Amino acid sequence: MNVTSKYRVISSDNHIVEPPDLWTANIDPLFKSRAPQLTVEEDGEWWVCDGKRLQTGFGFSGSQTGMRFETPEDMTAGDLFDNVRPGGYIPEEQVKDMDLDGIDVSIIYPSLGLQLFRVPENKLLNEVFRTYNDWVADFCKASPKRLAGIAMINVDVINEAVRELERCKNIGMIGAMIPVYPLEGHRYNSPEYEPLWEAANRLEMPISLHAATNRVGSGEGEPDGERRISIVINSAHYALMSITDLIFAGVFERYPKLQVGSVEHEIAWAAHMIERMDWNYNQREAAQGSYRFQEDMLPSDYFRRNVFIGFQEDGLGIRLRDYIGLETLQWGSDYPHQESTFPRSRQILEEILCDCTEEEKAMIAGGNAARVYNL
Repeated sequence: MNVTSKYRVISSDNHIVEPPDLWTANIDPLFKSRAPQLTVEEDGEWWVCDGKRLQTGFGFSGSQTGMRFETPEDMTAGDLFDNVRPGGYIPEEQVKDMDLDGIDVSIIYPSLGLQLFRVPENKLLNEVFRTYNDWVADFCKASPKRLAGIAMINVDVINEAVRELERCKNIGMIGAMIPVYPLEGHRYNSPEYEPLWEAANRLEMPISLHAATNRVGSGEGEPDGERRISIVINSAHYALMSITDLIFAGVFERYPKLQVGSVEHEIAWAAHMIERMDWNYNQREAAQGSYRFQEDMLPSDYFRRNVFIGFQEDGLGIRLRDYIGLETLQWGSDYPHQESTFPRSRQILEEILCDCTEEEKAMIAGGNAARVYNL
């Protein structure tokens, strides 16, 4: 059965491609010279922020959408913004591509914005994120039933993060992303984050941990922009660490409506993580000396109740769905990035879900995302 013809399909991980003037045209003039801007240099186009290079070329982010299916031998990292697929920055064009691809709703993340968590200075980062949040909120207003935005939140100073989370809720954002891995010495099991968890719980704003958003000083997010294949393949490591910190600190016991998700790390890893959490909670002295849940719950129970995990093409993870927790799984196309399933999302989704029941297909294809994001 054609799953996408019967069920609402929500891509829980779509992207925009930031236009070159997003920040230079909109940010507070005091920060304009330091804000992200596209520069042309001898070795191509580069995004630069506060005098440092962040990213070159648009091959990864939006100019070679679908090329992996037609001419994969031509894929490159370097390319020009002029070649980016218009749906990356024009909302009406993204909706047209959604119709072509069989997608009913797109939950939207940034492209360059993922790398901006490398920017060290707190005040600059706050202004950069605030400007982006306003822009993407306007982007989604062009088709509010089809496009839903995720805010970027800097958590270096928690009271500032809470204010921006509340503001983004008021301007129509459906969730917020924070670093997969925060500043050194400030892991997510720290009490300093309690106001953030309380606000997200109260506002019912899901919190995303999207791949490639480590804060400076944690490895993946180093300012030199190193892209080691070992980090690309094993980026889920950072999501495992942060989610485990949250569970064992009792965060989800205190804030039962809080939803925290791993986005674009695939999902099969979760089966081993769940088994290890429960075994250590029950068997290891080190774990038994840590936080003990007041409810009759195991770490796996909190994972399945409060955590969501996004995938693109993880057939192994789908085979492990019953152990991981069917209710945790959300599919996303990663449009318009180079590795996106566009324009074959329907075909790929049908193949991955071929052994699922109709109810399971409906949950994974869109039902779980609709529930978590109150769509």
